Amino acid sequence: MAVLEQKAAFPIAGSAAGEAARTDHTVLWLGLLSVLYNGILAFINHNIMPLSLTHVAASEGLIMASAILYILHKGIYETDLPAFLFLLFTLVVTIYVSVLNRMLFVDHFRNVLIIFCFSGLGGWSNEKTMKLAFRWASLAVMIFLIFEIVSVPFYVSIVHPSDYFANTRGLLPLSYNTTGLFQNALGFPERFSFGVIDHRSSSIFLEQVSLANFCGVIAIYLISMWERIGRWDRLLFVGTAVLILVTNDTRTMLIFCFACIAGYFVFPKIPRNFNLALMPLIVAAGFLVYTLKPNATGDNFTGRINLTMKKIMELDPLAILGLSVDRVAEFADSGYVYLIYAATIFGVIALWLFVCLFPAGRTAAQRRCAHSLSLFIFLNMMIGGTAVFSMKIAGLLWFVVGYMRFHDSPRLRQDRPADV
Repeated sequence: MAVLEQKAAFPIAGSAAGEAARTDHTVLWLGLLSVLYNGILAFINHNIMPLSLTHVAASEGLIMASAILYILHKGIYETDLPAFLFLLFTLVVTIYVSVLNRMLFVDHFRNVLIIFCFSGLGGWSNEKTMKLAFRWASLAVMIFLIFEIVSVPFYVSIVHPSDYFANTRGLLPLSYNTTGLFQNALGFPERFSFGVIDHRSSSIFLEQVSLANFCGVIAIYLISMWERIGRWDRLLFVGTAVLILVTNDTRTMLIFCFACIAGYFVFPKIPRNFNLALMPLIVAAGFLVYTLKPNATGDNFTGRINLTMKKIMELDPLAILGLSVDRVAEFADSGYVYLIYAATIFGVIALWLFVCLFPAGRTAAQRRCAHSLSLFIFLNMMIGGTAVFSMKIAGLLWFVVGYMRFHDSPRLRQDRPADV
């Protein structure tokens, strides 16, 4: 594949203005579908015809195939090489792990392919298209969240999460779950809660973890674009985030959102490369928590950190080299351990470097985006599993990261190939 040269240059003012005023409908719909596709499939499953996991996989595949075709049509340029090489390296690791374990294992490759697709779409998006994608996605999330808060039966009559996950994931509802909600959304009495509703909200995502993480994506978008969005957009995004926080009972995103508020002022003063120290610092903090409270258990902050630390210390040495991929399902709630089993230690290092070094850091807005991205992913991996890599979250997350990479330094398509 030819790699084309791209120089740091600005288009002619008139053409730039015309490009900025045009909505790229392909990019807009792909960005929206990354958030909405599960809700659309759930509506079809409940109201039109039963679906299966095949339909979900086919929908994801169609979205990513469309994104790849769009990116290839635009061309791979020198500035795209980090994402392209990251994807290529992950493909090599995937083949290596599959051969060693004598089984096809593509989970991690799928996760990185989502990153490649949506960072690429974001890199080619203009500001108007990106704003529309976030505006309409946030509006859809808020509308369905209001439906769920006001009337669970009405919300269930539209998407029926319990039936959807039973048909497409094989997760049959527990005997006590007669609500139609996804069973993990029901929570338990001891869990942290604001008490606004009697369960953890899910909105268009149908399950609570993705909705919580979408709040984090909104926070990253807000601190990256605050100075470039209008009053009504600010009100929509802040209102959606607050409504999620008070109904989803998410401790991690509550902490993350407060960190982003402080980070709006602090992040521009911190060099982008500081992110390289963030993951080791978070893991070290996890070890400190485990040392101070080694017996902490349960579905709380210290309990989840301790769970991850114990699994790291019990790590199978063969897993570091990718020889125990058959055990990966055991670590769905511990992101760091899951990644080691799924991608080897080399895949973990590659992801760490990409997350830290891919975002641009020239402007204050870019540094806000870069630091909040690293904090969001590395903190999530300490207390959760793979939710931040699902298309529902990673789609718009990497869309804004890709866009901010070219913030104030637009792409300029060149016609002659470069030597690689």
